Amino acid sequence: MGSYIPNTRSQQEEMLSAIGVSRVEELFAAVPHEMLVEHLDLPEGLSELEVRRKVTAMAAKNKVYDTVLRGAGAYRHFIPSVVKSITGREELVTAYTPYQAEISQGILQSIFEYQTMICALTGMEVSNASVYDGSTAAAEALAMCRDRKKNKAYVSACADPQTIAVMRTYCFGSGMELEIIPERDGRTDLEAMKGLLDAGTACVYIQQPNFFGNIEDASAIGEAVHATGAKYIMGCNPIALAVMETPAACGADVAVGEAQPLDWTPPSAGPTWAIWPPRRPCSASCPAVSWARPTTWTAMWAMCSPSRPGSSTSAGRRRPATSAPTRPCAPLPPGCISPPWAARGCGRRRSSP
Repeated sequence: MGSYIPNTRSQQEEMLSAIGVSRVEELFAAVPHEMLVEHLDLPEGLSELEVRRKVTAMAAKNKVYDTVLRGAGAYRHFIPSVVKSITGREELVTAYTPYQAEISQGILQSIFEYQTMICALTGMEVSNASVYDGSTAAAEALAMCRDRKKNKAYVSACADPQTIAVMRTYCFGSGMELEIIPERDGRTDLEAMKGLLDAGTACVYIQQPNFFGNIEDASAIGEAVHATGAKYIMGCNPIALAVMETPAACGADVAVGEAQPLDWTPPSAGPTWAIWPPRRPCSASCPAVSWARPTTWTAMWAMCSPSRPGSSTSAGRRRPATSAPTRPCAPLPPGCISPPWAARGCGRRRSSP
């Protein structure tokens, strides 16, 4: 079996000699002996066929239902077989080496296509390249809308309880106030919300469709939120956005959502990811933002904006040169959605005038 350590034995001995030890084990001399593991009682290795049979037998103990009407948002969705074929093409699966764009164009291309799709679904101008999952995206969005004079966030009681719980955790750590907007007949109580909002309100979060499966009057809620000068955050289902009014059309300043419905089979206890497209005025504070403009190439940005406000590439510190607006090295044909750095044979960037 190969080794993940690229150094040769002689190189390792040379490094050990330089620091005054003879064996690697001496580097752990400070660790109590009883904490060291000298032998792992592992079974002998199995062939691929034997492993498959063993895992299949374990999986057969599970009860699998054709239809599951539970799961608080995580469900199985039909995934056309062509999806695996397309996403497995070599143009989209090269290794992610973000500092060497010339050898990571495949993953950059796939991320860009993903961002473009999210922009199209939500109607927003930009999209980031995801955060952990839908609930953390919603909680991070609250912090994104906070400022010195506005430290209070409101969330609809019709939102996913788990999302609300994550919001409470984030707000507890940051000192931000979080209040619940009551529901009425399975929808956000608009009149009650209007009575709660004030000049200290930073943002309001609603889920569309909400946790009960009902459709909110998102446009009316957005108008009421903006009337107080607060930001409007919408939690979205990307599949539902194909037939529903977009967050942008409803006046949302930030759209977040759980991306599991796109193509992720609900795992036993595994990760998902989030969609997060903000409007351009909010984008400077968006974590892990990377830019995509699906309708025009008058401007675009590389994926190296700050991961958090106040990080090493924000707030008075010089940004990397690649975060400057770029333009194609050659004119793009009408309707083309490929970014300049993914054009075949083009490995250079040119800054806009």
